[in-house]
Amino acid sequence: MADAKKITQAPVIGSKNVTGTNYTGTAAKVYFTEKIDAESLIKIYQCVNSEIFGKVAIKLHTGEKNGPNILPRDMVQKFMAQIPNSAIVECNTLYHGDRYTTEDHRETLKVNGWTFCPVDIMDADEKTVDLPVRGGKHHKFITMGANIVNYDSMIVLTHFKGHAMGGFGGSMKNIGIGNASGHRGKNQVHLVDEKNPPENYLDWPMKERFMESMAESAKATCDYFGKKIVFINVMRRMSVDCDCAGTSAAEPTMKDIGICASTDILAIDQACCDLVYSASDSHDLKERIESRAGLHQLTAMKDLKMGNPQYELITVK
Repeated sequence: MADAKKITQAPVIGSKNVTGTNYTGTAAKVYFTEKIDAESLIKIYQCVNSEIFGKVAIKLHTGEKNGPNILPRDMVQKFMAQIPNSAIVECNTLYHGDRYTTEDHRETLKVNGWTFCPVDIMDADEKTVDLPVRGGKHHKFITMGANIVNYDSMIVLTHFKGHAMGGFGGSMKNIGIGNASGHRGKNQVHLVDEKNPPENYLDWPMKERFMESMAESAKATCDYFGKKIVFINVMRRMSVDCDCAGTSAAEPTMKDIGICASTDILAIDQACCDLVYSASDSHDLKERIESRAGLHQLTAMKDLKMGNPQYELITVK
């Protein structure tokens, strides 16, 4: 594959195809660095930030209390210092944990050290907004935290890891679940009746249907922001469990891989899955992904024309 063109914001050293398979047609650009620190995060963001302006929402998973795997706060603080008029955005949770109510959520933010910047709980006071889902087969709209419409741009800053229901949590899961309002919206995404949900989450619709529903929710956010949304996946401390699990999350059994960034949500999650599958120590995470039909996330995004599964992985110095 030909060397990538150098860009002004950050140097690159060429590209590769993780899987080694040939493809025809166009390919999305996914930028990659093995270094996981604030400087590298800033550099890789500069490769994709040309459309990010105005009031900027940074969607990340702030985690349950004392979660051992959430993104390092000092790294995020240095990153956000480079992005004027930015705020972390979150919504309350569907499950009864440390972030179920706005009051508990704010206390958890303090415990976890998210005190250096504004954190907007977008569905505080149960305020919501319905964003349309174009071309969905499960939903016509998803109910989001109302404050999502107050932002001009969004950076989806994701801790890439496993997930109990989704198999893995990448950029799509971060916004597909995370932007949905804590009760109504997240019930929609999980395809359960808000007024009479099954008591055991194992009785909820799972596998392929859930992946499709989650993708439709993510598409609503992507369609709303258009070109003014970018995706960064940080592949560190990749437990088989989500940061929702807090201190009960399983200890990661594979090495950290690096950071990916793209303007294409499908390409970045595809590339991260390929990097996991290329790693020799990824047995546990692959088992979690496959046992939940997690790769159907990628198929669902492709069917919704949310991005390109073909990509160049471009290494940033």
